[in-house]
Order: sequence, then structure tokens, then C-alpha cells
Amino acid sequence: MRTFDLSPLYRSTVGFDRLFSMLDGFEAAPGYPPYNIERTGENAYRITVAVAGFGENELSIESKENTLTIKGAKQAPATQDGEVLYQGIAARAFERAFQLADYVTVKNAALENGLLHVDLVREIPEAKKPRQIPIANVQPRVVESKVAA
Repeated sequence: MRTFDLSPLYRSTVGFDRLFSMLDGFEAAPGYPPYNIERTGENAYRITVAVAGFGENELSIESKENTLTIKGAKQAPATQDGEVLYQGIAARAFERAFQLADYVTVKNAALENGLLHVDLVREIPEAKKPRQIPIANVQPRVVESKVAA
């Protein structure tokens, strides 16, 4: 069994804290297909999934609530002229789910050289962002009182 210490990643990520906490609870995560999670900006992320052999029409990406699901299903192969002596290229279906933090949305996705890149952005609504409250400089007022002499 392999165990992964993800604590160094906690310091450099924003938005995936819950994901890393969930991964800590697993002793071994499923390994197919392999993927990377990158931080590409202050509020931008990229998930890269190795999907060699899959075409755009065989992949689907769905974002629902705080879950991003990437699915792949190979279509039946066209008739081949020869027989396959060894098949080392995986052609099995897969489903990979990622838990997203609040306000993280999918920006776009692209398939390039067998890698599926899914760009994410964290857009916090203005009402939820911290704001500065100006402090007014009020001069004290002197109240005159009549003193009986």
C-alpha cells in the first residue's frame, strides 16, 4: 500500500483544500487514468488527465454542484485487417470525479496530444469578498452647559 503525504500542497493551493482532505482518507487512489492538478494563477487551476487513445467524441465532462466528472468510453473499434497479438494500450472506460471548492467553475476544456486539459477558475461573488470599511474622523463636539454662579 502506498501512502501520500499531501501536507506540503496545502500551503500552495486555494480551492482544493477539501479535495486534498478527502484524498488523505484514502490509502490508495484508483490509478486510471492518471491526472495532474496545477495552480496556474491566484484563482486559476488546471486539471490534466492522460486520455491517450480517446477522441473528443468519446469523452464527456460534467460539472454539477461542487463535483466535476470526467468520463471516457471507447466506441467499438472498426474492423481490423489483422489480429492483435498484444494490447498494452488501455481502452477501458473510466470515470474520474473531482470535488470542487465553493465558487470554482469550469472555464474551458481542450484535448491536446492525448491530454485533456480542464481549466478552472474561482470566482468569488462581490458580496462574499472582504471589503474595507472607511473610518470616519469625527471631531468631538463641545457641549455648553450653564453653570449657576
